[in-house]
Amino acid sequence: MKKLTVNVGNGYDILIEKGIINHTVDYIKNVTKAKKICLISDTNVFPLYGEAVKNSLLGGGYEVYDYIYTAGEESKTAATVISMVEFMAQNEFTRSDLVVALGGGVCGDMAGFASAIYLRGIDFVQIPTSLLAQVDSSVGGKTAVDLPQGKNLCGAFHQPVLVLIDTDTLTTLTPHFYSDGMAEAIKTGCIKSESLFELIENNDSREIIDEIVYRCVCIKAGVVERDEKEHGERALLNFGHTPGHAIEKLHNFTTVSHGEAVGIGMVIMAKAGEQNGLTPVGTAERIVDVLKKFSLKTEDDNSLDDIISAMNADKKRTGSSIKFILLHSIGDAFINEISYGDIPKFFGLE
Repeated sequence: MKKLTVNVGNGYDILIEKGIINHTVDYIKNVTKAKKICLISDTNVFPLYGEAVKNSLLGGGYEVYDYIYTAGEESKTAATVISMVEFMAQNEFTRSDLVVALGGGVCGDMAGFASAIYLRGIDFVQIPTSLLAQVDSSVGGKTAVDLPQGKNLCGAFHQPVLVLIDTDTLTTLTPHFYSDGMAEAIKTGCIKSESLFELIENNDSREIIDEIVYRCVCIKAGVVERDEKEHGERALLNFGHTPGHAIEKLHNFTTVSHGEAVGIGMVIMAKAGEQNGLTPVGTAERIVDVLKKFSLKTEDDNSLDDIISAMNADKKRTGSSIKFILLHSIGDAFINEISYGDIPKFFGLE
């Protein structure tokens, strides 16, 4: 087992071990005095792993209530979260009870948000089952839902009390969703670790996936400890996300997945950095090559004009400017705030 502690708030452990979900109760009992547990999952994940987790919890004497929603980004709405909160209220959950999120990033975001707002905050545990969630979204306490105006515009910072990562769950991912998660791992290498980028670039990722997950989580945990509420360094984690979220919005959060969109966004930002003399020439090509290794998209059908227009609603916009994440080089990212009027020129559209 690999273990690390995130020293934010009261602190919490991240445990990484194959098969750990079969022993969920052994670890949950150490972080809660709950009597009731709301197990939140989706229609894809629950049939695979729900009974194993539920049986473990029932064996520990907990009352377990399942909330299963329809899988997909389309469910990531305020209405779904309110339904979760109402479900907990109907079953008389108290502030000392617990939410367990079993699923990918959408599940963790919604279950975390529901636990943040129910009774003004109850504890929750993350059990991420997708690669994207394991390397990124399950760590750090960001919770949110999408609005018609944009992605993740309604949410809260709410740290989990425990994260259990079982890399065995990755064996049931389709190639598409495995690649989707690798996009976030590539991003982590781009912003903080050239050695991680090279590890992904030069190896069969499936043979070293435990190491990739562990290194991504270590990097993410360190950033969160130093900047929990994204006042500075944590913004670097958004490399590729500003244009990526715009691309997702243009596709109505359906036909292009998060990882695909972030991959395209990383290419857009690397090219812009090169065009403005801020990023070494050849960086974008290197990113394109590693994305193609996982059959990830490197460009979008929408025009750059349309993507820039869609960035207008991005939550990283501050007043009349947007904070963009650029690369000094692979493994060395920085924040560059650009006034909204100068954005077309920065991207070579004027």
